[in-house]
Amino acid sequence: MHNNNDATRNPVHVACALAVLAALVLSGLEPYGRLLWLTEAGLVATVTAVLWLSYRRFPLSTLSYLLLTLFALVVLTGAAYSFQRVPLGFWLEHWLQLSRNPYDRIGHFLQGFVPAMVLRELLLRRGWVRHRGAAAVLAACAALALSALYEIAQWRAALLFGSSPQDFLGMQGDPWDSQADMLMALLGAVLALALLSRLQDRQMAAPAEAAAPARRPAQARTGDRRAAT
Repeated sequence: MHNNNDATRNPVHVACALAVLAALVLSGLEPYGRLLWLTEAGLVATVTAVLWLSYRRFPLSTLSYLLLTLFALVVLTGAAYSFQRVPLGFWLEHWLQLSRNPYDRIGHFLQGFVPAMVLRELLLRRGWVRHRGAAAVLAACAALALSALYEIAQWRAALLFGSSPQDFLGMQGDPWDSQADMLMALLGAVLALALLSRLQDRQMAAPAEAAAPARRPAQARTGDRRAAT
């Protein structure tokens, strides 16, 4: 586990929290659809609160916090404009000559990319899985399951509140939108695990290596006392 004193002083983690807080406030000033914003911002706020409350006891790696912050900013931008109306997506649609605004696809790609890395870290650091290959497979499967659960929740929410599926779900006329979204999440998870696992391993190992010199003198003092008795 990371050293608590180091965790409380990390300016990168503080900057991540402030960026998400600012995005929550700004995105909620005049969102395109208040219901959509409440749904997405509520999820971001809940995850942020959990991370804040667990920070001293179990801080994540800097990589995980940076990825979570990026994902939160993408989600809150989509919640403010609605995902099919984000200006960046229109620019990409025109530049790449696409048939639809691709911003929601970016969001779903990150929906797999980010949770896969966070879940991998939890699996390994908590000792739930010892083999890194198994951790990668489980993280990818869990990310895909989260994406499917999100699609089901969106569907039920649209029915519950009587919203238009085209607007609330961001289908943009694609009858296979949910399946494509889940595929993007799976691709994001696989790519993240392939590209970032080694970096994550180094960040997870660094606190343990830093704590080792502090433990060795304590163990030596214990040995001296035993020898003296």
